Amino acid sequence: MPGVSARGLSLEERRQLAVNLTRVLSLYRSILDAYIIEFFTDNLWGTLPRSWQEALDGLNPPQLATLLLGMPGEGDVVRYRSVWPLTLLALKSTACALAFTRTPKFQTPSEFRENPSQSSRLKAPFRKHVRPKKQHEIRRLGELVRKLSDLTGCTQVVDVGSGQGHLSRFMSLGLGLKVKSIEGDQRLVERAQHLDQELLQALEKEERRNPQVVQMHTARSPHHVVQWVDPRTLCEEVLLPLETSPRSEARLLLTGLHACGDLSVALLRHFSSCPEVAALASVGCCYMKLSDPGGYPLSQWVAALPGCELSYRLREGACHALEDYADRLQEAAPGLRTHCYRAALETVIRHVQPQLRRPGVQGIPRVHELQIEEYVRRGLQRVGLDPQLPLSLAALEAHQAQENRVVAFYSLALLLAPLVETLILLDRLLYLQEQGFHSELLPIFSPELSPRNLVLVATKRPLGQALSVLETEDADAR
Repeated sequence: MPGVSARGLSLEERRQLAVNLTRVLSLYRSILDAYIIEFFTDNLWGTLPRSWQEALDGLNPPQLATLLLGMPGEGDVVRYRSVWPLTLLALKSTACALAFTRTPKFQTPSEFRENPSQSSRLKAPFRKHVRPKKQHEIRRLGELVRKLSDLTGCTQVVDVGSGQGHLSRFMSLGLGLKVKSIEGDQRLVERAQHLDQELLQALEKEERRNPQVVQMHTARSPHHVVQWVDPRTLCEEVLLPLETSPRSEARLLLTGLHACGDLSVALLRHFSSCPEVAALASVGCCYMKLSDPGGYPLSQWVAALPGCELSYRLREGACHALEDYADRLQEAAPGLRTHCYRAALETVIRHVQPQLRRPGVQGIPRVHELQIEEYVRRGLQRVGLDPQLPLSLAALEAHQAQENRVVAFYSLALLLAPLVETLILLDRLLYLQEQGFHSELLPIFSPELSPRNLVLVATKRPLGQALSVLETEDADAR
């Protein structure tokens, strides 16, 4: 999707964008705050302007992808079957114009053209136990971190929230960086250490087999530490250098690949508060897990804006994958009916037990193959209600007949969701700028593979034109 580039915006431009975002989100908050499973119980379709209903009613999923989301399929011609109201067209244009673009400078990843499950730009040992999405992410972020480390003269990388250590392993054993890997889950750390040894053995074996091709870095494996990082306080372990050299001589680069919720905020605070932290490269996710207050807003500017508040529902919606959903719409995937089925189930639950609202319904396999009555009965059982309750088949079929309306409403919410992510990330940029630091947002992953693909890069000295180096693919990786 088109959008506004986060690169090179002045302080005034960032502030004005925040003003515009809060105004737009306030205007359409009712759509973003709605739960799609309450489509029938709360008459969500009836909350839309009548002219919007008339424009959207009857559109099939591929038409919604093309006309509403602006993501036509290959060879599709954009043709409106009727004249859309200006208010709906304005919503569509505004959603595209105010969201940070997530289109990277490189083309769709060529690394998976030969094999969709194996990146051609990672050596085989680094691909083992790593899914394609993660292969793409660790390679792209690892290469950016190496370049940023060179530009800022950092002596050590600290990977916070490192999980099983895939990024740390690639940065240390693949790129030759000195890496400390911090993770709060003991089991994940033990798994990471096991994978370190497995990778070392694989690299040694490959080097013996072909010493002219394989060049093992002399760097050691990542240094793993079990440590929870509290976003409210500074973590001493994050700041300790690996070497015995004086702490004052260490220059640290903090990174986190999809640092969940407040963990990304903790990285920002360590960067801004600690002189030994020279640079930051953080990709956030799970915005719904941000503390309120504390995790958002961070900047004085956004905190002072009317309508800056973001509910749990808005922040949760910002984590959805717009590109993936557009693909499902273009394919008219049978799974799209799940929201309609779940909304129908909610009407039955409320009728039987009014105080039970939006209970979790998990574990119903292959929903798209079920008749709606069978789905509702299985759903009742999973929430602890009698699955043999008498059901009105006519009412359920009437709900099912509105499946495309459910999909249309959900598509409207997804169209607006990137504005919420943009405001959260813009708030972080302003927070750093208010303290005199330099920061940018760069799209470094393919959004089709990794929807949360904007990395926040922060330094304490301006990088100038050198910043563009971080976005490019390595020449030797093409």
